[in-house]
Amino acid sequence: MAKPGPISAKPLSVLLSDVFSDAYAKQGFAARELVTRWADIAGPDIAAHSEPLKMQWPRPVEGQPQEPATLILRVEGPMALEIQHSSDVILQRVNRFFGWSAVGRLALRQAPLSRRNRATPSRAPDPKSVAKVAETLSAVEDEELRAALARLGAAIKRN
Repeated sequence: MAKPGPISAKPLSVLLSDVFSDAYAKQGFAARELVTRWADIAGPDIAAHSEPLKMQWPRPVEGQPQEPATLILRVEGPMALEIQHSSDVILQRVNRFFGWSAVGRLALRQAPLSRRNRATPSRAPDPKSVAKVAETLSAVEDEELRAALARLGAAIKRN
């Protein structure tokens, strides 16, 4: 009987990349990074109150260069005016991300944001509990490894 070969686990993002690419393409996004990295592109202040909905590309006219797209943003109602005043900055940041003038204008849609629950960064474990766990790790010779394991153990005990 033949021995089975090694099983290689693939990340979920690799398995679902085609599904996500198709969904983003239907909304006009050539790359999903504009949506997934919106906070990095637009900045934390703007991204906290807006999110990209879709990009509308004008129909190409034969013999003329392609016109830039319109980026449609979903914006929380009270911040729409502030986002509108920041539209030049947003356009510059988006075009810098793409590396060319892909977006020529913004259109705003006032609606609640779909992703309101953001993960809060976890706080560091208590130094006393880290020291207590570190005492039990005397068999570990590497100082950095021992410190990392102590922090991990204290964080697990806290939760």
